[in-house]
Amino acid sequence: MLAPPSSDFLSYSAALCDAVLRLRGTALSEELGRIVRAVMHSPLGEFIPVDEQALLLEPPVIEVLAANDAAVPSLTQEISYEAQIFGRFVVSGRAEYTDLDRSHLTALAHLAAGVLHTQSLAQRSTHAFAQVENQLQHQAQILDHIHESVLTMDMNGFIISWNKGAERLFGYSSVEAVGRNILFLYEDEDESIDDTFLEQGGRLMEVRRKKKSGEVFWASLSLSPLRDPKGRPIGLIAYLTDITERKLAEERIHHLAYYDALTNLPNRTLLTKLVDQALTVAQRSKLHGCVLFIDLNRFKLINDTLGREIGDGLLCEVARRFRAVLRDQDLVARLGGDEFAIGLFDIGQHFEASMVAQKLLATLNTPFLIDGHDLRVGGSIGISVYPQDGSDAETLLRLADIAMYRAKQEGGAEGDQVAFYSQDMNQGMQERMRIETGLRQALSNGELLLHYQPKFDIASGRIIGAEALVRWRHPQRGLVPPAEFIPLAEATGLVVQVGEWVLEQACAQAQRWQLAGLAPVRLAVNVSAREFTASLPGRVQTTLQRYGLAPEWLELEITESTLMSNIERVIGIMDQITALGVTLSLDDFGTGYSSLSYLKRFPIDTLKIDRSFTIGIPEDTNDCAIANTIISIAQQLRHKVIAEGVETAEQLEFLRQSGCNEVQGYLFSRPLEADAFELAMRQNLAGGQASRAA
Repeated sequence: MLAPPSSDFLSYSAALCDAVLRLRGTALSEELGRIVRAVMHSPLGEFIPVDEQALLLEPPVIEVLAANDAAVPSLTQEISYEAQIFGRFVVSGRAEYTDLDRSHLTALAHLAAGVLHTQSLAQRSTHAFAQVENQLQHQAQILDHIHESVLTMDMNGFIISWNKGAERLFGYSSVEAVGRNILFLYEDEDESIDDTFLEQGGRLMEVRRKKKSGEVFWASLSLSPLRDPKGRPIGLIAYLTDITERKLAEERIHHLAYYDALTNLPNRTLLTKLVDQALTVAQRSKLHGCVLFIDLNRFKLINDTLGREIGDGLLCEVARRFRAVLRDQDLVARLGGDEFAIGLFDIGQHFEASMVAQKLLATLNTPFLIDGHDLRVGGSIGISVYPQDGSDAETLLRLADIAMYRAKQEGGAEGDQVAFYSQDMNQGMQERMRIETGLRQALSNGELLLHYQPKFDIASGRIIGAEALVRWRHPQRGLVPPAEFIPLAEATGLVVQVGEWVLEQACAQAQRWQLAGLAPVRLAVNVSAREFTASLPGRVQTTLQRYGLAPEWLELEITESTLMSNIERVIGIMDQITALGVTLSLDDFGTGYSSLSYLKRFPIDTLKIDRSFTIGIPEDTNDCAIANTIISIAQQLRHKVIAEGVETAEQLEFLRQSGCNEVQGYLFSRPLEADAFELAMRQNLAGGQASRAA
């Protein structure tokens, strides 16, 4: 019988491939049997699948021709691919089968084997993929059911995965979180993860994170590296657990251990730790440090009479007042009972502690209203100084306590007193405090007065103005030297009140001279850096208007130190003052750090050569060079120059030849009281010569 055409074989081959792809089990076997019968043109033929494991135990059979029954010939062809056997084709029913038939059956078996092998591989791959998918689903279920929040991120911090625990903890769903950078969860975005960690892995920390609601909480964060199959880091695995309750409990325990339960101030234990830390910083920075030990006067009487509840309320209010007058960096503690301690370490001079002590005592002057009771308490303060009195907190506290008892002895049970541990230092501080207290009283008791030092024009010899200088006539000591009280006034802030008084009195005196017929002369008033604020131009204008003075009567002298903070603000204030017609003079020029680039922008009229440079003229070549330089700069900037402290004719001649415009000093006149200055003015105008009063 002729073999089937090749086109038929191809069509049956396609049918075989389609059957293997679509069918399974009995249906596949029946379809493969139909195809083999059609290809072999045999009435009988079938595909017999075999147990693969059983076939592997049998010797492979390539082709078997049934020989037992000559009347019913048949062909058998095993279907195998490499070591894998899928079954066999068996055909019969024809009278005979040729070699070509056997060739076709072999070809069909090879095709079936290849397709079945491919289909087997696909099935195994699909099964393996399904297993992996199932495993991932199981892992995801496990991650979603554990309490911890687990998330992964890449090397740049972008979130890759986000479990249910993370959703519960942060409030963001997986859809909202995946793809975003981890920084959106940070409470402080300055946090970072360094490359060393990414390389080596493994870190446990406590961090603050932010929920979707905006709530910030404490979390325990464990980080592990996420690696690729080759072990290279490709990101991070983060495990987070909310530990807010534990942290709050720790904070409560810490607060109970280190803070006073009544006033909420640090207790002695914490104060000692903080003072020792501050002393370490003070030692490196070469700063002074002080510890103040405060004991309240009359507190025991109040506590015993009105009861503990009233006493506790009074202590809380005292603590509040103390805290209000101190700087943020100052330490305040309650040691127990009615005893408090203050730590001061960011100070340049130890006498500043006495100023702080006076502030603390001043806060006690105002009565305390506690539960309807009008209460008054005072205080005794002892001060120890680092490093001369001690170098550790316990020593300084102990010595300050001793000094406090000394203060209580000196002031009595009712008196407010301050004492330094060192008796010598204590005497000096007491003197400073007496001066400060006296100066405050001088302002209200009318003990201050003005003297006027004339300023002379070198070319004409005429008086063209005066510098108003404050003097203090103490009722017991007489005239107190300015060097004793002016620096203290600047350190305590009293210089503002003194400066306001000087401006007021100078303008009042100018009004009297104006009414007496004197022509306007420039009265120079010194303005401190503390006074040089935005309110100064308005105060100057108001004062001039109140006394009916033209601006030609007034000149403001400012020091270089005034100019060195917030240049633009200072220039703005200066412009407002000069817009009033009041002239500005730069005092003590050359002793500060003003920049020449800014000097040309200052709307000043006069540069003043400090007496520290004038005194060496003409013998000191350095002083001569500095004076010449200042005069040259002034000429270039079209400013006038005045030299103070001129005491010899040689100094005057040098300044005249150098081009100086004006002078003041003992060569011409000491500072004069108002009446003497008026007389000198009238004589000078009449005679045309410089009065050289001794």
